[in-house]
Amino acid sequence: MKEIDIRPIAEADFDAVWRIFQDILAAGDKYPFDDGSREACRAYWYGAGVKTWVAVLNGERLLGMYRVVPNQADRGAHVANASYMVSPAAQGIGVGKLLGRHSLEQARQDGYLAMQFNYVVSTNVAAVVLWKQLGFSVVGTLPKAYRHQKLGYVDVYVMYRLLDDPNNWPL
Repeated sequence: MKEIDIRPIAEADFDAVWRIFQDILAAGDKYPFDDGSREACRAYWYGAGVKTWVAVLNGERLLGMYRVVPNQADRGAHVANASYMVSPAAQGIGVGKLLGRHSLEQARQDGYLAMQFNYVVSTNVAAVVLWKQLGFSVVGTLPKAYRHQKLGYVDVYVMYRLLDDPNNWPL
């Protein structure tokens, strides 16, 4: 994994991001989006207030990406929310784990106290296992909240983990 760098997204990455976005949405098993347009992709990964990072192999092949935003405004802005996509061709080799670890450290550096995932599809077993390995807990289940392309209605998890001791934080 030494040849994989994680760096901030660049405009030149858009075509590769777009391809991954299309592939993930086409599967219909992880993300709730119906709008897979270039504009929707650009807004999601490059939008105002979005911090996006990409995993790149040997300086040229984009393998995946994540984005971090505040989960809520104002009094909830100390909790980060993150989303991840890994190219289907790069799944199963640890890219998601690298992105996950990087995002936790980046969120800590950016001053977040915790991270929350609002919408983890329960049948996305690889993601659920990974997030648990990285210290997340399922704090809620939304029954039949996702319309899976093949399985119909399935549950969604809300997952959460602290990044720091809240006793160290001023109110």
